[in-house]
Amino acid sequence: MGETAENPKAVRGEEAARIKREALGIGDRRKHHTRKATAPKSHVKKADTRHRLYRFRFYPTGKQAQQLQRTFGACRWVYNEGLALRSGAWERHRVRVGFAETCRALTGWKRRAETAWLAEVSSTVLQQSLRHLDQAFGRFFQGEAEHPQRKRKGRSGDTATYVRTGFRWVEDPERPGTGRITLAKQSRALDIRWSRALPAGVTPVRLSVTRDRAGRYFVSVLVEEHIAPLPAALVPGSREPRAVGVDVGLASLVTLDDGTKSDHPRLLKRYAERLARLQRELHKKVKGSGNRNRVRHKIARLYALITDARQDMLSRLTTRLVRENQVLVVEDLSVVTLLRAARGTGRGRKARLNQAIADASWGELLRQLRYKCEWYGRTLVIVDRFFPSTRRCSACHCRGPKLDVSVREWTCAECGVLHDRDVNAAVNLRDEGMRLYWLVESRLPPGGKTPAVIKASEWEERFLLA
Repeated sequence: MGETAENPKAVRGEEAARIKREALGIGDRRKHHTRKATAPKSHVKKADTRHRLYRFRFYPTGKQAQQLQRTFGACRWVYNEGLALRSGAWERHRVRVGFAETCRALTGWKRRAETAWLAEVSSTVLQQSLRHLDQAFGRFFQGEAEHPQRKRKGRSGDTATYVRTGFRWVEDPERPGTGRITLAKQSRALDIRWSRALPAGVTPVRLSVTRDRAGRYFVSVLVEEHIAPLPAALVPGSREPRAVGVDVGLASLVTLDDGTKSDHPRLLKRYAERLARLQRELHKKVKGSGNRNRVRHKIARLYALITDARQDMLSRLTTRLVRENQVLVVEDLSVVTLLRAARGTGRGRKARLNQAIADASWGELLRQLRYKCEWYGRTLVIVDRFFPSTRRCSACHCRGPKLDVSVREWTCAECGVLHDRDVNAAVNLRDEGMRLYWLVESRLPPGGKTPAVIKASEWEERFLLA
């Protein structure tokens, strides 16, 4: 059992300090002990800027790769040791250990002979690993996530976070937005492929260096950037905002209310035969052998290709939708619920359905639409998930019978109109979304700004309480 947010049996005061010092090996707070403690000042972005992440691939030298490998291993070890320290302190002594105590424990770990190799890694990187652990516990206390788990080599991602004091940035005057990035404990700048430029004259706030399962190295640069909203997209000849209903599905990834459909790439199905062949080849290799590692690397590279193709497709699609429309209407999907494990009769069909949903990456599609609407001055309306968009006739608004997933067309029993299942759902979503949009607009104060996201369940509750 891990820590809990509230427990009357928690040990506090001098007794807790003694346990931390004697039983847990956490040193006292000696630095500036005569001064009054003040809360650290966190970085606050400017009011007219947003945090934006740019990701670039880089190619480390052999020496840099070895140093990064040590850094990844040290971050993983410190995270696991901090997790064991915090969990053990609560289970055995009922003492709470926070971020500050784990940082003091990190100082003690560096002084031990058996873990002196931690000094070869930047201290700020190791402290960020402990910060991530503290954030994981924070999500656990708030009920947003499970209890933090140990990281395993080969299973958890290799990543290291460098704050502003952990790297050196020198901008290239001939190519503004690009430059030289030198990490702590390294004397040579990274060989980065600048696929696009950063905002000119802006200093990165934070860096994250990662290595994926395919052995590729990436650096993610977080900057503060002013993102200008796009010009308003209006219906030609009027002041009405241009709206679109977006229905996500499996037959077509996206169907718009005007009948436009974007094909589902079905990348896993496209590469299924190749993946199966490599998996069979991997099964025949001896565990721990070089041949097995080479096959594992081929599988990782193939999955990386699939991920990159899917991400590129979703990014292009969502950008086009946001640029062309002022209001975008989608359904509130619970992807986690849809991906529940198959049980009982029909579990084979449910398993294939789960794979298709995961391949479509609906959650990533909705995530990109949400943040791009916030960036570029658009409005995303999220219709309640129980709204009968598929069963309702978009012509006469009569509700029809429940439809199986295999039914792609149906005829309204009241008005006799033949509907395409997905197009009809997109039209219903657009109409319901615009109803909610104008309802919110009517409640705004004079000069009020339309919210970037209008979620039906949240706003209808406000209307009831008003």
